[in-house]
Amino acid sequence: MFKKILIANRGEIACRVAATAKRMGIQTVAVYSDADAHAKHVMACDEAVHIGPPSPKDSYLRSDRIIAAALATGAQAIHPGYGFLSENEDFAQACADAGLVFIGPPASAIKAMGLKAESKRLMAQAGVPLVPGYHGADQDPALLQREADAIGYPVLIKASAGGGGKGMRVVNAAAEFEAALASCKREAINSFGDDAVLIERYVTRPRHIEIQVFGDTHGQCIYLFERDCSVQRRHQKVLEEAPAPGMSDTRRREMGEAAVAAAKAVGYVGAGTVEFIAEPIEGTSDLRFYFMEMNTRLQVEHPVTEAITGLDLVEWQLRVASGQSLPLKQDELRIHGHAIEARICAENPDKQFMPATGTLQVYRTPQAASFERSDVRFDAGVREGDTISPYYDSMVAKLIVWGADRAQALARLDAALAQTHIVGLHTNVAFLRRVVASRSFADADLDTALIERERAVLFDTPPLSAELAAAGVMAHALASEQALQTADPWSKRDGWRLFGGARRQFDLELHGKHQVVALERAHGGTMTLVLGEQRWPFAAVARGDGRHDVQLGERRVSLTVYAFGERVTVFAPEAVATVGKVDVLAHAGEGAVDVGRLTAPMPGKVIAFLAQPGQAVKQGQALAVMEAMKMEHTITSPRDGKVEALLYAPGDQVAEGGELLRLAAT
Repeated sequence: MFKKILIANRGEIACRVAATAKRMGIQTVAVYSDADAHAKHVMACDEAVHIGPPSPKDSYLRSDRIIAAALATGAQAIHPGYGFLSENEDFAQACADAGLVFIGPPASAIKAMGLKAESKRLMAQAGVPLVPGYHGADQDPALLQREADAIGYPVLIKASAGGGGKGMRVVNAAAEFEAALASCKREAINSFGDDAVLIERYVTRPRHIEIQVFGDTHGQCIYLFERDCSVQRRHQKVLEEAPAPGMSDTRRREMGEAAVAAAKAVGYVGAGTVEFIAEPIEGTSDLRFYFMEMNTRLQVEHPVTEAITGLDLVEWQLRVASGQSLPLKQDELRIHGHAIEARICAENPDKQFMPATGTLQVYRTPQAASFERSDVRFDAGVREGDTISPYYDSMVAKLIVWGADRAQALARLDAALAQTHIVGLHTNVAFLRRVVASRSFADADLDTALIERERAVLFDTPPLSAELAAAGVMAHALASEQALQTADPWSKRDGWRLFGGARRQFDLELHGKHQVVALERAHGGTMTLVLGEQRWPFAAVARGDGRHDVQLGERRVSLTVYAFGERVTVFAPEAVATVGKVDVLAHAGEGAVDVGRLTAPMPGKVIAFLAQPGQAVKQGQALAVMEAMKMEHTITSPRDGKVEALLYAPGDQVAEGGELLRLAAT
């Protein structure tokens, strides 16, 4: 077994690998960019080496610096995690050439499966079912258009060297193909250095089901069952679960054996995932499946497999890479219960999942991360006070729950999400709770269009009733008053009057509206919360750490409240709301927003402008394309007008709120 390994990654996967290595008595070396100098993964390892500026291409993608760091620190092997260099055949070969063990498959297997078109040709030879499509080397746009027309719409354009949903577009009509192809190619060249694509028939009710495989250097290869990853946004996974709901033992075995055959065809070693698209067979409850791709690395969602098998897949990776045989044989593996993983991301679902950046002012989780079997597990690479930057992926953490069956796992997932409190930037936590509660997910009516199908209940949903949000603000205000109380009765701030009652008024911004809320105190000490024409008896008791027991009318509820400046965030059992405390005097004289400005909604790089100075544009028309957190984002016009000036050039970095172009009225 290795004595020391270097982890060529960052964030939660680096922390994840370090935790298993520590348990096994293996020393670890972290690498970090300028942006990650004080990151959690740096502190989790025994040593750390600086490898460059924040941009991945100048740090985490610099294989020469990473190999030099491994050699300088005496590491014997490199664990690539996922993303970055994990599926880079040149890096795997460079490790071998330097006398280092690459904790992953051989470079030849990465090469064979790394290009989607080539891997599909290999799978066709192995007899694995494929989705009809074009996988050729000729990338002439006109040819690709003809192939798409011949396949029939809708089609899916996919970056051949891609992964993680990048360089992927669904095209519903021939007229949309040219623009979608150009966008895919831009995103592919920026993410993978290769703009080749393939075209496939888009399966209209597809389920994304993947098989975890494991091979060793002694020729053994097994599958550790399946994961259903159908719940996706922008072709990126949101929720993953194991086993796949409705999967028959016969189909599970067939898919598992097909995945093993795929792995053996390329001499696979280590952890890998063979991904399939499955669709219902008309008139039956069974599924037809097609090979999609193989990810030659550990997957983000590997914890759900660990939860149902009781195994540590990182430990298996380390053992296999050191030359040991697989710890178990196929007939020794069993499924125990059901597990679901939720990806917690810094993004705003109500604004097309726009990535968010900012400081984690509050970061509270249901329980500390643990790599032993438990009902709830939280894998993260951040701490309270850390900053989510625009340089890396938007995922903040992974929440994994286990239950004896799917119903219990669903209940535990909702409860754990309700206890996950993040303040300081937009996240998808509340959105995840809505997905879990949706009819389609609750009933396991799964396909990759689930989020779009359930749009009415998933987006633009009132987060929390106005009266509960106001009650949270009042409870926090009372607790703040009590903290300043003294024994001197003349210094008390409890609103007591010798005769009559007292009324304290608050100007709040609730759900985008200015509302006046009042707290009335009767002479006897009882209180009433007043919101518009409505009145509720009110009482609150502070329990510490932001928690309050609140009585509002006939309802008794526990609220957790966090206040930072003029922003108050109220967490209730069913939802969360952010409330603005409006200081009328402080904001007096502020003018209206200049609607002629088009600003960057997040920090990023300008990829292209889609309109030129002097051009008339309509509201909603695409005007600019930006890249942030490794994804392209299209910025649209807020109103009709004429482009007056472009204030940046393609390739320029723009801060959040930076003015991209100026619109003049027409």
